[in-house]
Amino acid sequence: MKLLAGNSNRTLATAIGDHLDVPLTKAQVRRFADNEVFVVIEENVRGEDVFVIQSTSYPANDNLMELLICCDALQRASAKRITAVMPYFGYARQDRKTGGRTPISAKLVANLVTRAGADRVLTLDLHAGQIQGFFDIPTDNLLAIPVMAQDIKAHHRSDKLMIVSPDVGGVVRARALADRLTADLAIVDKRRSAPGMSEVMNIIGDVAGRRCILFDDIVDSAGTLCNAAKALMDQGADSVSAYVSHGVLSGAACERIMGSVLDELVVTDTIEPSPLVSGCTKVRQVTVAPLIGEAIRRIANEESVSKLFD
Repeated sequence: MKLLAGNSNRTLATAIGDHLDVPLTKAQVRRFADNEVFVVIEENVRGEDVFVIQSTSYPANDNLMELLICCDALQRASAKRITAVMPYFGYARQDRKTGGRTPISAKLVANLVTRAGADRVLTLDLHAGQIQGFFDIPTDNLLAIPVMAQDIKAHHRSDKLMIVSPDVGGVVRARALADRLTADLAIVDKRRSAPGMSEVMNIIGDVAGRRCILFDDIVDSAGTLCNAAKALMDQGADSVSAYVSHGVLSGAACERIMGSVLDELVVTDTIEPSPLVSGCTKVRQVTVAPLIGEAIRRIANEESVSKLFD
């Protein structure tokens, strides 16, 4: 196999290569003076099984174009199979029409990736599982739950532990983590008044005296998490931490987290942290490089990926 990395998250790509003991393919992914993306692959990839590692995080459009152009370059270089490894799938929150005359951008991105030459997709914790159906090529959606569960066991006592879903839509995800940890489950019932803003309405479950762990797939502005953490503490929780798969953390998110009642926020390394995020003492990263690396190895060897989560 060969691993080709874009510029979105070189640290994660290098860690995946180290796990597989496969060096990254030599290539240039750079910009012209007018900011056009230019890609040149400096190794022979004819007949190779190539994995392009690229999260479509901020700047989402630039990173998406890098992925598309890398796929096109590999297709024209006669690669046998191209797998788009997208640890974070940008535009995933635009998975349905939310009103009149609005797009379904997640489907558009799926079409672009397919038309660019990708033969299959490997991603992690899609915002909505049905996005897998937007692709007309094989799509593997990995789960960060085993990584999160291992970290929770290492840093939190099992007694009085309660997993909390920050909204009704994330109940299935939170229940899967709670089952793995043999913990109880609570739900935050909230109403979103505007994009990026939420108002906590009610806590479903008795959280008094419990050590609560909020579990979600994406944290962007962190408003939902901070509001949910405050509501849990108001209901008598002993402490509140949060585990989230993708740390987008845009705008004043870090400032909001530092001023919240959260003990800590744990995110995976699917998104390269900005200097501001790296300097936030309440934010900690856990790596998913071994998980993604093992999935890549299994795909290359035509083995089952789903058995990773049995």
